Amino acid sequence: MLRSAILPLLTALGLTVNLPAKPNVVVILADDLGWSDIGCYGGPVKTPNLDRLATGGARFTQFYSGCAVCSPSRASLLTGRHHIRTGVYSWIHDESQQSHLLEREITLAEVLKENGYETAHLGKWHLGLPTGKREKPTPADHGFDYWFATWNNAEPSHRNPRNFIRNGKPVGELEGYSCHLVVDEAINWLDEHRDPESPFFLNVWFHEPHAPIAAPDDLVLDYGDLRDGAAIYSGTIDNTDRAIGRLIAKLNEVAPVEETLIIYVSDNGSYRYDRVSNLRGKKGTNWDGGIRVPGIFAWPGRVKAGSVIHEPAGIIDLLPTVCGLLELACPHGVHLDGSDLAPLLLQEEAEFKRHQPMFWHLHKSRPIVAMRDGDFSLVAYPDYELSTGNLFQEAWIPLIKQGGYRDFELYNLEIDPGQKTDLAGDKPELFDQLKKKLLEINASIMADGENWHLK
Repeated sequence: MLRSAILPLLTALGLTVNLPAKPNVVVILADDLGWSDIGCYGGPVKTPNLDRLATGGARFTQFYSGCAVCSPSRASLLTGRHHIRTGVYSWIHDESQQSHLLEREITLAEVLKENGYETAHLGKWHLGLPTGKREKPTPADHGFDYWFATWNNAEPSHRNPRNFIRNGKPVGELEGYSCHLVVDEAINWLDEHRDPESPFFLNVWFHEPHAPIAAPDDLVLDYGDLRDGAAIYSGTIDNTDRAIGRLIAKLNEVAPVEETLIIYVSDNGSYRYDRVSNLRGKKGTNWDGGIRVPGIFAWPGRVKAGSVIHEPAGIIDLLPTVCGLLELACPHGVHLDGSDLAPLLLQEEAEFKRHQPMFWHLHKSRPIVAMRDGDFSLVAYPDYELSTGNLFQEAWIPLIKQGGYRDFELYNLEIDPGQKTDLAGDKPELFDQLKKKLLEINASIMADGENWHLK
């Protein structure tokens, strides 16, 4: 790498130059973990490692996923763009769909790799992988030097999964729980596969607590009966927290804590109504229960310990925020839907301003669209109907792109987080302003949407 090539040359010339250190970047993503699952968000699961991460950095109280289901949210995380712009309309089923994260999209991994980082993706991918009949990009085509991944969920469950692929080659059945196997791979990569003189980007996407679930019996028993779904669900989160503890210990061994930025989020809300607190809805819906998730940023010495940030933010902001924190240029000529959160995280004098409201679209959700602008949430329903079935059909794309909305509802989330009182009739001027913004954002996104049905 550049750093390892330059230093010997400088030494040979008798020169001493302190090259600027670049912090390591670690993104940890949970799968289907709700807003009120983990301890530091008032949840019932014991998560001491995540709680310490939060108290050592910044915790957002109003953080959002990129979508109410898996694949689209992941596309937004990596690109800073609304998922429809990236080619991902809904969760991806590789066997029946052409859909995948478009290779032309510039990912966070590519931005960091261009700046001298070594990159690895470990865990669930769900952004499209090749099948026997379809050629699709792999993580290697999206900027990752090394990858250890599954198409979608761990199979047959989190215990002893058999569907991992390492750099394009099936691994076969593994012994253990998915979260720990992913961390084992991360530790091995840190020890054996990276240049220790180069900064790294580690993208760790756990499967837990997405179904089908499994956790060690002793952990499940801490939360209830071994046959209790809620107890098993909690056990998977507890088990993942322990795996995260192992990962953090290794990161601290590899580099001083001040040299590593760690971000923890979830891809969407929980599928359990009892894990979204007082929010309305759950996974798969554009109510806040389906899209609000934990958001933790830890970077000792830079992000003030114990910070609690109430400004609405989300996964869509990760790429511009990492670029802002590391003082890197964002992708040139690319429309980013996310904003740079660095002023909030670094508590700079510069005031944070979101350049565009956050916007969600999911074809089968009711409401089908939602927009967050300041304290207010505007939602709407489609003025068209799609055929039955939840599996996305690419033949629906023309109708989705051309379709309109009806039955708009307006909520003040500051005083009504449960979205119970529709204010559309009480605030007509604000309602009209927000509706205009929503339709403008929608038109821009749909214009960029890939026409997979024509492929």
